[in-house]
Amino acid sequence: MLRSRARALLRLRSCIHKSLPPLPPSPIRTLARAPPRHPLSRFLSSSLEPLPDSSATATASASFDPADASASASSAPAYAAASASFDPADAAASTSSDSSDDGEDNLTSLWEEDARDVDDVFTPATSDPADDVVDEVMVARVRAVVESTPEDQIPSALADMAVDFTEPFLSAVLQSAESCSAKKLLLLFKSAANNNPAARSLANLEIVVDKVAESDEVDKMNAYMLWDLVKEMGTVPGSVNTQVLNKLLAMFLKLKKSKIALEVFDMFSDLGCTPDGDSYYLVIEAAGKKSMVDAAWRVCEKMIGSCCFPDNKKIGDIVTFFCKKKKVKEAQLVYLAAKEKLQTPIPALNFLIGALARNAETINAALELLEEYQGESLKDAGMSYAAVIHGLCKTNNVKDAKKLLMRMVNLGPAPGNAVFNFVITALSKNGEMEGAKGLMRVMENQGIRPDIYTYSVIMSGYTKGGMVDEAMPYFVMRRKSTQN
Repeated sequence: MLRSRARALLRLRSCIHKSLPPLPPSPIRTLARAPPRHPLSRFLSSSLEPLPDSSATATASASFDPADASASASSAPAYAAASASFDPADAAASTSSDSSDDGEDNLTSLWEEDARDVDDVFTPATSDPADDVVDEVMVARVRAVVESTPEDQIPSALADMAVDFTEPFLSAVLQSAESCSAKKLLLLFKSAANNNPAARSLANLEIVVDKVAESDEVDKMNAYMLWDLVKEMGTVPGSVNTQVLNKLLAMFLKLKKSKIALEVFDMFSDLGCTPDGDSYYLVIEAAGKKSMVDAAWRVCEKMIGSCCFPDNKKIGDIVTFFCKKKKVKEAQLVYLAAKEKLQTPIPALNFLIGALARNAETINAALELLEEYQGESLKDAGMSYAAVIHGLCKTNNVKDAKKLLMRMVNLGPAPGNAVFNFVITALSKNGEMEGAKGLMRVMENQGIRPDIYTYSVIMSGYTKGGMVDEAMPYFVMRRKSTQN
């Protein structure tokens, strides 16, 4: 509807311009007008056009020439005659072919001009670089006041100074405050934020957190005060990040405040942050300080679900922690989940295999993990192989134990006396004396001398079987080994 009305008005205006002669100049129409305050004033204001400036009107009146007025009057009859002979139907017919296009072009130009005016009105003004200039003298004064004023008087002392704490100004004060206690820094930050909310920025919060975390005198009260500040700032999106929360976790880990560390971790999402590998590690370590194994495992499950792990050393620490707490299956899950992205240190792998090998339910898992040792890592696998062989013998899985022992002989790592004795003992208990004697010969071929334990085990096996004569040679060898 608006488009059709605009088109009709444009057609009528076109007809008038094409059919009527121009009006003679009039002294009244030449009076100066005060320029509108803005090109959009016809849209943004409901008031009438401003009246002509009084001074300009007076000037125009003073310069009025009667000769010009008479000339204007003489041309008026001709204009009236032309107006009387005007036929709207003829004008409409003569302009019907081109007025529509011209009207649309004019209307489009009008809207484009107004759109440019709107852009000019609502385009935000750029900040003046001079606003970011920091008064170094005032920075030194504020720092001196904070350093010399008792903690409980800092808010009132800063209020009396009537300082405008802009974001860059507070940043300069915080960075230069080398001798301030952690509590004074927190009071300075809160006072500045009350003075000017713009000073409460993430960059300034990071400065405070860094200084408090690195302070030698940090205590639980300062840590709690900082945590309250972070929670308060976290109500505004983008005011807190993962690095800030990780430093808080490290602080509570140092203070052995496990429950608060878990509280920080549980609020990551509420504060608009996502835990990273270090976040998981820090809170697991904090829970471990108080033997909160179930809470630590809850965090571990989230870490595994996110596929976000700390570095390999920290993963090794987590695996070792769960093994020590007799959560071997949980430790294995952490290892298997993390190994897709990183290599767990050999000591942690050794610890895990040793823990799995102690339990009949997990001995096969330990046997499978031996495949993780390849190449150079085999030289560090001796303890793990020994643990698995010992576990197989305890579960009377002697066949697999002997097979694994021979694999060590052929491929490494080289077995020692203890590993041979594990299998020889198991064979002797089962009455497999030929197998036991055969392994003793393998020992000697490997340059390993049987010890008193080896002879005693074989001698005992023969004796239990009623074969005393067969046991005597080993008795003699046992006695000679003790003399040497």
